[in-house]
Amino acid sequence: MSTLTELHATALGEFDRRVRGAGPDDWTRPTPCAGWTVRDLVDHLVTEQLWVPHLLGGARVKDVGDRFDGDQLGGDPVAAWSAAAHAARQAWLAPAALARTVHLSYGDVPGESYLWEMTFDLAVHAWDLAAALGGDTGLDPVLAAALRAWVDDRPLGPGAMFDAPVPVGPDADDTDRLVALTGRRPSWR
Repeated sequence: MSTLTELHATALGEFDRRVRGAGPDDWTRPTPCAGWTVRDLVDHLVTEQLWVPHLLGGARVKDVGDRFDGDQLGGDPVAAWSAAAHAARQAWLAPAALARTVHLSYGDVPGESYLWEMTFDLAVHAWDLAAALGGDTGLDPVLAAALRAWVDDRPLGPGAMFDAPVPVGPDADDTDRLVALTGRRPSWR
């Protein structure tokens, strides 16, 4: 069984692999995230990673302010992703990171809860990115199973962040079941 920190590393790797696989003509492709291109999706994940060191360091959302508004990718999206992902990963590996209180926009949560959210977001968006690029959308089976178990206790949609869950067949794997819970169609292309 993997620890949450190991699951995060796996999810980070899943997203990283897809970012590095994007070619010059891929950045304007649509994604399963309505209204987002590949560039928009990667920028969203870069921005999320940039927040991590600040929030784990005790900052509140108002302390960070609008520092990460706007495009964070510049002329080299892969380098921007790599730097942000590395900084976030180092923050997660700091002693007692999971025990810290993190001040999120909706309230204070333990670092462990924030890491589950970030791991979930990385994995689902790795799927989005793979679907947009026409690649293999399968996620690491241990990661997909752990996140599906974590999500089972949380209502996800419909709402501001997710559409209503979509049905999947009895033979669907954990990746398809996970993304279906967020309203994504596993066969999206």
